[in-house]
Amino acid sequence: MDILETVFVRNSLVVAFAVIGVTIWFSYFLADKLTAGRIHGSAIAIALGLLAAYWGGVTTGGRTGVADITLLGGIGLMGGGMMRDFAIVATAFGVHLSELKKAGLAGVISIFAGVIVSFVVGAAIAVMFGYTDPAAITTIGAGAVTYIVGPVTGEAIGASDAVITLSVAAGLVKSILVMIGTPLVARHIGLNNPQSAMVFGGLMGTTSGVAAGLAATDPKLVPYGAMTATFYTGVGCLLGPSILYFIVSAMF
Repeated sequence: MDILETVFVRNSLVVAFAVIGVTIWFSYFLADKLTAGRIHGSAIAIALGLLAAYWGGVTTGGRTGVADITLLGGIGLMGGGMMRDFAIVATAFGVHLSELKKAGLAGVISIFAGVIVSFVVGAAIAVMFGYTDPAAITTIGAGAVTYIVGPVTGEAIGASDAVITLSVAAGLVKSILVMIGTPLVARHIGLNNPQSAMVFGGLMGTTSGVAAGLAATDPKLVPYGAMTATFYTGVGCLLGPSILYFIVSAMF
């Protein structure tokens, strides 16, 4: 056991990838068997991650969740800003501006409208709950944009860990609502063609939520919605810690 423990501690990042891999596999298994794909596996994985972080903090009394457990110390690196930012940049490089033109003017407008409306709603709720710090308000508003934009914005403007976690939770709730609600409203909003799917993806923005919702509606629409949703995330990451933060700072 001592030898195994030593090996795991010295190769903590490898252990982290293995643990996260098993967690994702289990999450997608639950999504398929228990929800028939209505809730995306990524949403379940994020929820499990939040629960694990809470359990790790309560168990160890630390501040970095399960990373405070010696054998799982590599998760602190894997879940840190370096890996996160690398993943975001890699996603952005995988998108071509020429593809966005296929969505037309409506698709472009939907992306900016979706980001701004989601941010305003999230920021307003933060104010209603008593937050007055511009960094906290901006981070929670960015979390309402997506659970990726929230942490990126929070790290950039110096928000607290608690507020960043809250922004992830807000984005997760939005993602699940989009997953479940898309098939229910698709018929009523004309979500039955590639053009409307692009506009829908631009308005909602949460890539996992849009992809899962469209998959439950019509699998052929998934690439179109996911494409504008990816641009939505990029726009949110650009506007959150810059223009939107400056506006909130001027107001508070």
